[in-house]
Amino acid sequence: MWQVVVAIVVTLVIAVPAAALIATSYQKKMVEAKLGNADEKAREIIDEALKAAETKKRESLLEVKEESIRTKNELDKEIKERRAEAQRYERRVQQKEENIDKKADAIEKKEASLAEKEEALARQREEISKLSEQRLQELERISGLTSEQAKDYLLKIVEDEVKHETAVLIKEMESRAKEEADKKAKEYVVTAIQKCAADHVSETTISVVQLPNDEMKGRIIGREGRNIRTLETMTGVDLIIDDTPEAVILSGFDPIRREVARIALEKLIVDGRIHPARIEEMVEKAQKEVEVMIKEEGEAATLEVGVHGIHPELVRLLGKMKFRTSYGQNALKHSIEVAQLSGLLAAEMGLDVRMAKRAGLLHDIGKAVDHEMEGSHIQLGVDLCRKYKEGPVVINAVESHHGDVEAQTLIACLVQAADTISAARPGARRETLETYTTRLKQLEDITNNFKGVDKSFAIQAGREIRVMVVPEQISDSDMVLLARDISKQIEAELEYPGQIKVNVIRESRVIDLSLIHI
Repeated sequence: MWQVVVAIVVTLVIAVPAAALIATSYQKKMVEAKLGNADEKAREIIDEALKAAETKKRESLLEVKEESIRTKNELDKEIKERRAEAQRYERRVQQKEENIDKKADAIEKKEASLAEKEEALARQREEISKLSEQRLQELERISGLTSEQAKDYLLKIVEDEVKHETAVLIKEMESRAKEEADKKAKEYVVTAIQKCAADHVSETTISVVQLPNDEMKGRIIGREGRNIRTLETMTGVDLIIDDTPEAVILSGFDPIRREVARIALEKLIVDGRIHPARIEEMVEKAQKEVEVMIKEEGEAATLEVGVHGIHPELVRLLGKMKFRTSYGQNALKHSIEVAQLSGLLAAEMGLDVRMAKRAGLLHDIGKAVDHEMEGSHIQLGVDLCRKYKEGPVVINAVESHHGDVEAQTLIACLVQAADTISAARPGARRETLETYTTRLKQLEDITNNFKGVDKSFAIQAGREIRVMVVPEQISDSDMVLLARDISKQIEAELEYPGQIKVNVIRESRVIDLSLIHI
């Protein structure tokens, strides 16, 4: 048995190494086969990679080449454009140089011409100086006086003339002061009449109410005069019931109260029920209507002028000015006119038009309360403007529009001028148109009688006369003498106060004709 075991062991000992050797050999062959395949695949991959790289290289070279060609073309194009622009600049510079050369030549020619003219003028001055000296010598020879003696003689004559003119001027100023004093006195009297009641009644202090019949007069008077006393007490207006048929006269210096009384009385007449309680009710309604009317008139004035942002109380006071008059001129219409004129003047001078209109509209605002408060309408207007936060330009225009205070702005001067223009226009105040036209005609007739005068025009409401002269008959030197002669003639013939500006105009024209041969 052991022999078998030994044999098996020997067999195993021999067989295992042989099997191991065979397996190793087989495994080696398999590895070698796999390595061969891997090398082949590797070579194939390397070949493909080399081919792809070569393709990429060729494509990159082509792209670089195309890019370089494109860049070169762009650079060539830009170089061409720059060259063209440089050529244009060069041509412009050449043209400018040519123009400068031409201008320099022209300047040189002008300088040469001016030099020649200066030389000619110098020669003329020398000749004039010689002629003047000769003339002076001849005058001294003829007159028998030296130049110093002649100067003394002329100075004496001028001194005497100046003394005479000074005396005339002093006399004129004295007469003007008297006239201004009379004017101020009349103004104070009229203002006093407007401020306080008196027995005198003028046409500006009454209103007439028409009645349907004369029986209404008895109803207005009432039993034992109760109705008329109630109406007079409530309104502060006197009722005059006389023999005037179908009419009742309302008398009072306060136009607002008269208007309230008029409206209330008309309502009572229409209603027919006239007794103290009804009178009180109608007077209250009339007061409310007048107050609404005052506000509407003030707002309408601001809208007409185009001025906004005024305090409501100032607007109401503007409306009250509808019931005020000055020398027969409605105060509200006058303020609107002054505002419009101030705006037009400001526009012509390039100033603030809105501010000028504002100052013109408010320049007489004190007249709305001067019959209720003490003080002149100027001071009252200044106080009102300060109270309701108006600007310093408006305040200065209000206090300087009559010359009481110096004007600090151009707008204040314009308001002063516009106020004068509005008051001086024909028909604004109580001056007949016939008188106005007669004065203008007198001025024009005086100037037209002078030799060499072509035509004349009286303007500025007769405060200026413009005289057109014939240039062939009147020289520039003669114009001065003519203006003085005209002013002296006006002073001698016209009798109304004031200054008249004489404006002499001489126009020279050169006309030539050209013949065109066809």
